[in-house]
Order: sequence, then C-alpha cells, then structure tokens
Amino acid sequence: MKKFNSSVAYILSASFLSLSGCSMMMGDEEVAEQVPARPAMNVIDITAEDRAPAMPRKADDETQEQGMDAYGAIGQPPLYSSVQGAYKGRPLTKHIGDYVKNMTQDLIANMEYVNNKTAIGVTHFALLDTDLQQTDLLGRQMAESFVHELHKFRVPVIDFKATEYIRITEGGDFVLSRDYLELSSSLPIEYVLTGTMTKHQGGVLVNARILGMESRAVVASAQMLVPFYVVDALIPSDGSESSTMRDGVKLSRG
Repeated sequence: MKKFNSSVAYILSASFLSLSGCSMMMGDEEVAEQVPARPAMNVIDITAEDRAPAMPRKADDETQEQGMDAYGAIGQPPLYSSVQGAYKGRPLTKHIGDYVKNMTQDLIANMEYVNNKTAIGVTHFALLDTDLQQTDLLGRQMAESFVHELHKFRVPVIDFKATEYIRITEGGDFVLSRDYLELSSSLPIEYVLTGTMTKHQGGVLVNARILGMESRAVVASAQMLVPFYVVDALIPSDGSESSTMRDGVKLSRG
C-alpha cells in the first residue's frame, strides 16, 4: 500500500513539474509577444559618405526654394574671408595643383625623347584668343605647378627666371626676376613646356605640350578642363576682385 501511494505521489509530482514547465514556457512566449518590436535606427555613416563619390540628391521644388539640403536643414554657402574682402564659394576638394598633376601624368605617358638628362623649361600658359603674349593668374600658377610635378618625375627643370645673385630689399630677399636684362641669355634648355588656355562652358580648357627648342616638334601633349570654381578660387595677392566687376556684378562674355 505504501509502495502504491509513493508511486502515485511520484507520478503526480512529475505531472505537476511538466505542467509548470509548460506554463512557464507559455509565459515566456506571452512575454515575448507582449514586448513591442523596436524600430530600426537610421544610422548614417558620415565617414563612409565622405569616402564615397558625391552623388546628386533629388529634392522637390519646395525644398529647393527654401534652400534646404537633403536632410531638411537650411544652409548657407561657406564664407571664405580675407583681409581685403570676402570670397564666397563652394568648399573645394581639389585645387589647381591636382589638375596639373593629372596633366603631367598624361604628358609623361606619351612623352618622347625627354629623359632624366634633357633639361626643360616651363613658361606661362597664354590666353588662346589673344596674340599669345598675355596670361593671367591661372596661367602663372599652372607654370609653377608644372615645375613641381616635373621635378617629382625626375625631369631636369631649369628656372630661367633665377638670377645669379640675391637681391635684398625692404620688401624681402629675392632671387627671381622678370627683368630679362638680369637673366642669363644662354641656358642649356633643350625642351620647353608651354600651353594655351581658353574659356569653355563650365571651366577653362587647358592645352599643354612640350616642344623641342630647336626642332619645334611636339614631343608630349595633354588637355584638361579645369572647372570655373577651381579657377575662381585663385585670389590675386592684393585681394581685389576681377577687373570684370562692374557695380558689384561680375560680367562675363558669352
């Protein structure tokens, strides 16, 4: 009789544990069903966006009229100020030196006869629609950048504007001069890098080439369109606006 009662008690306890386990599992399922699902967070990787190429974002007419960006924030163009005045423009990711670097690579790729033993000179780039005796700040800076890039490729570059002495003045100490009477008339320049510039829709079209001083033969050439916003980022040393400014309005020929 005692064995029977103990067996019944064991069966009842096992049933109770199984029922309680089921109730606990049911309770977990009910709790899981009652917990609301959290919405996924919209995380923007800013660094990844900076690394990726800039893609044009679509915006409706109302957003464009209000001057909002793609995130709904009202923004203003960045302001670059100087002592003499202010320059308003878009933030730059490249400057004129980056475009000259690409052009130099094109020159090196199709260059003939020029090597690490042939001296080369670099002149200013002339305006194409003139008598080829006029240039501007862009043409001067491009020549300076080409000197740097050619030297990186171990091409011998001779600066023919260098004098044989250092001029010490109140304005500073200088070794370069534009007075041809102060410069040497005999330099071992075998090739010269020169080019032309012409205004184009959206920028300035630059044509660069390397010529033989005796043969006048073109031994290398390159061409590239420099955007206007890169050209306009060059500011004269006096900080003045361009001569085409009239009554606060920038004039340009169509």
